[in-house]
Amino acid sequence: MAGASADLFLFGSSVLLLLSILLSRVSQRFGIPSLLFFLVLGMLAGSDGPGGIYFDNARLAQGLGVMALAFILFAGGLDTDWAKVRPVLVPSLVLATLGVFLTAWLVGFFASLVLGFPPLLGLLLGSVVASTDAPAVFSVLRAQGVRLREQLKALLELESGVNDPMAILLTVGVTALLLDMAQPQDLVWMGFKQLGLGLALGYALGRASAWAWDRFSFLDRGLRLLLSFALVLFTYSFTAVLGGSGFAAVYVAGLVVGYASLRDKDELLLFHDGVAWIMQVVMFLVLGLLVFPSQLPGVALQGTLVALFLMFVARPLAVALCLLPLRWSWREVLLVGWVGLRGAVPIVLATYPLLAGVPEAHTLFNLVFFIVLFSVALQGPTLMLAARWLGLEEEAADATS
Repeated sequence: MAGASADLFLFGSSVLLLLSILLSRVSQRFGIPSLLFFLVLGMLAGSDGPGGIYFDNARLAQGLGVMALAFILFAGGLDTDWAKVRPVLVPSLVLATLGVFLTAWLVGFFASLVLGFPPLLGLLLGSVVASTDAPAVFSVLRAQGVRLREQLKALLELESGVNDPMAILLTVGVTALLLDMAQPQDLVWMGFKQLGLGLALGYALGRASAWAWDRFSFLDRGLRLLLSFALVLFTYSFTAVLGGSGFAAVYVAGLVVGYASLRDKDELLLFHDGVAWIMQVVMFLVLGLLVFPSQLPGVALQGTLVALFLMFVARPLAVALCLLPLRWSWREVLLVGWVGLRGAVPIVLATYPLLAGVPEAHTLFNLVFFIVLFSVALQGPTLMLAARWLGLEEEAADATS
């Protein structure tokens, strides 16, 4: 019986993975973010869908989500051209910190004023949905073949890669405030510590990883790739254990390794691209399994209002306040404001208050899941149209030069 159950589990997992791969091809053809298909597939496989798989282990889902995000961010950093992102380093960091903070406060104010949320609970909702999602942005930009101007593309990729730590800091901090486990002034020190350690250790461990890749070239091919896999896990976990931001560390480490001159670098890039894909599929499937679709209609009205406010007011206003003083044009600000895709990160973050025992956390989780679906379904397919309408495609730039 145990063997039959294991075989059935493996069969079901293989079917889900195969369907996910096939659907990713469909997403590329029609310009729909693949993560939307993965989430919906997970929902259909869950207890409320025809699959009937009962899954409500938020801790396991959080652990898988955190590990998956670590590898996705490392692969994103590894594939990023440092020479192209260096000119947009300052505006990217401003968006990743001040922009996330402003978005969280604006959404929190809206949730409190319009939806009647208690102020701290509204701020918690804003904190969870404040950051753009690196897997979502990476997949949409590359799947749709959007040819944005280099500066804009670099800004969007770098911002989405480094803004998660601020959202995590706000989520953890506001959760602690709600449970009377911290004071507001504690969050300032926590922020400096997490970001500082994340950046410093990410750079140091990235250099060490690049050295190890070349130094251990005598290893068998499989073991050498496994070494790089283990180093990503070590970079995230070691930084997190010391109180730093593991997500910032793995992204910076990816940037450092990607910038270094390495032997067999193409092999390393290909391997981590594959790992990032499997992690992305597994993460979205598991998060889709975690939600109960029958509970989403109960938050549909609130979710729609918050999602619309986030897309059309909070994100664009935060972007404008961050970029206009840095002499970015209105057209660029509008496009960056529109590319505020939410994805797995808010859903993973929504498990933090759920596991901490925050009152109304389950409703908050369903609300966040609905907002993510709304955001991806509306913003993802329209990215190319928005870039074309604003005249910010690379071809448009070439035509005017």
